Amino acid sequence: MSDSTSPNGGSSASSTTTKLPVISEGERKRLQKCFLAGEQKAAGNVDYAIEMFATCVIGDPANAVYLQSFLAVLKKKFAAKKAGGLSSLFSAGGRSGLRKFVASEQWVELLKKGVELLKASPHDHGTLLAMANACSHLNLHESHPIFLRAALDAAPTDAEVNRVCAAYLEARGQYDQAIACWRRIANIKGMAEEAERTITRLQVENTVAKGMELEGRGGSKPTVESSSETSPEKPRTVVLRETLARDPANIEAALELADILEKEETIDAAEKVLLHALAASGNDLKVQEHLEDRQLRWARHRVHVAEKQVEAEDTPQHRQTLEQLRVAQVRQEIEVYRSRSERYPENLTWRYELALRLKADGNFDAAIKEFQVAMQDDRRKGAVALELGECFQKIKQYQLAFQSYQTAVDALTDREADLRKRALYRAGVLATGLKDVDSAQKYLSALAVIDFGYRDVADRLDKLKTVKHKEADEAD
Repeated sequence: MSDSTSPNGGSSASSTTTKLPVISEGERKRLQKCFLAGEQKAAGNVDYAIEMFATCVIGDPANAVYLQSFLAVLKKKFAAKKAGGLSSLFSAGGRSGLRKFVASEQWVELLKKGVELLKASPHDHGTLLAMANACSHLNLHESHPIFLRAALDAAPTDAEVNRVCAAYLEARGQYDQAIACWRRIANIKGMAEEAERTITRLQVENTVAKGMELEGRGGSKPTVESSSETSPEKPRTVVLRETLARDPANIEAALELADILEKEETIDAAEKVLLHALAASGNDLKVQEHLEDRQLRWARHRVHVAEKQVEAEDTPQHRQTLEQLRVAQVRQEIEVYRSRSERYPENLTWRYELALRLKADGNFDAAIKEFQVAMQDDRRKGAVALELGECFQKIKQYQLAFQSYQTAVDALTDREADLRKRALYRAGVLATGLKDVDSAQKYLSALAVIDFGYRDVADRLDKLKTVKHKEADEAD
């Protein structure tokens, strides 16, 4: 599964979302130490590992690796226990406390409370759905489907769980999996008619979506050749799964299997293989970066699917899903580029890409710090100065913004025509606002020479001419 849905597991009708607090570098390092400590004790002292992983999830609920490890060690502890029983009763009582967080939209607090409840009852699908819902509101697009998947594992025939998961999957264009959810609950009393109607609709939408995908690929469906060298009678996926069963840390087998699953089955199936390989290989950097690259591509794909849905049927729900996915894509990119910046501090490209995403996310203070580091790369000096100026302007540091625009204008060349025009426009408009008529006229006139039709530059120059005439009259 992948991100956004209905009351208990996905997107609500509200268009507002709450942002997670920014994690400082010191806190991020502390959480990583807790995670490593948990990994070291997971095989023996399970309770200690649970506490360490719980700390990580509470501190950074967007981190899918932390969450996967937390749920895995809980599963290990409660392997002999089934859902229900006294632990479920106690959890149901605690779960009622989650309602106040839902009512007041305190999603971060709900996640903290949910972690404590899961420590006592990891099979509580109600708590898992509530936490998935919180993730949707916080745009935690990696953690959201993990909670939904856990809820489905805990209660595979529960009507509410399957409804929520089906809605989530449908919003992502994963129609086969959504249909499977409806089929699981089609025999529940009173649901047969609704399930049949919904399955029929999803089958039609699935056919249309596959047709569009084939058209986008030039009409040819990708195929995977079987490997006659290993076993002509076994599908390649079976061979690779057997290889990984014997050697879970076999990176090449995991990458190949993920490639096939992404084409033949679902993104979720491919991601699951890579997450297992990452854990089995001790967070091997090759697997980590391979997974990151795919997650970025998958995020773009989810946005593309949502854009197509809006084009086909422009509804408030589809628009909300698209907006949530765009926000989630930016957040995903922030995490990836931050990690790359930490791994390769000398590579200023990652700092620049991180800064752009922080800016897009509205975190202008953090973006400014990253842009200032990226400014050391002379190849991007003009582009970075322009971005810096826009960030300074957003936080109302107008003089710093103007200085940055001036630097951008001086540094950008004719080969960077679009950026140069933008810098001239920004400098001219801001100078106008600062009552610096001479500078405003200088920059807007320079822009007019290059592109007289650029935005409203002609009107602005006319207004400046009026101001200059007025000043001249007053001087007389």
